[in-house]
Amino acid sequence: MLTATDNKTYRTIRPKILYFGTPVALITTLDESGNANIGPMSSVWALGYKLVLGLGCNGKTFSNLLNQKECVVNMPSAHLHENIERIARLTGAYPVPDSKKALYTYEKDKFSAGGFTKMDSQTVRPPAIAGCPLQLEAILDNYTVLEYDENGDPGTAAVTVEVINVKAHEDIITGTDHINPEKWSPLIYNFRHYYALGEHLGKTFKAEV
Repeated sequence: MLTATDNKTYRTIRPKILYFGTPVALITTLDESGNANIGPMSSVWALGYKLVLGLGCNGKTFSNLLNQKECVVNMPSAHLHENIERIARLTGAYPVPDSKKALYTYEKDKFSAGGFTKMDSQTVRPPAIAGCPLQLEAILDNYTVLEYDENGDPGTAAVTVEVINVKAHEDIITGTDHINPEKWSPLIYNFRHYYALGEHLGKTFKAEV
């Protein structure tokens, strides 16, 4: 169906995905043996000190978070996109779930595979990722299954975590407790493509810096 308005023509479409531009996050968790896992994801949003994470229920990040109830939400800068892509086809779930076998390979040590360095957290057990300038230490709050697969098993879930400690690299801090948006360039995942931020266009009236 075509419609026209303001000299622009619109067409009704049904995209396979609706990743229209969200930041990439690297979720670090611990498994039942104490091994650290990294889960790259791009469905995350914050309201106050609560974060909502969109996770696949058959992934190791989801099971680790439900079992251990702790994580670190590491926010990478744009230059880490190649490191992230190195672990994009890897999973910490063993054996690999049937739904992942076509695309994913089991990897116990994603830190080494992606060229990442562990960093001690302050309030939770999972390690942070040293190359990420913003690290949000969090505990599980709740979760809601959003979709079920054809077998009736949970497919995706919205997981709410509460941030209990925020660590930021001093290079991106301005004043005492503010992130300097001119120094912080998050990695953006836009319809399965990686982007950095573009030019600064202005600020909202609520901006404090």
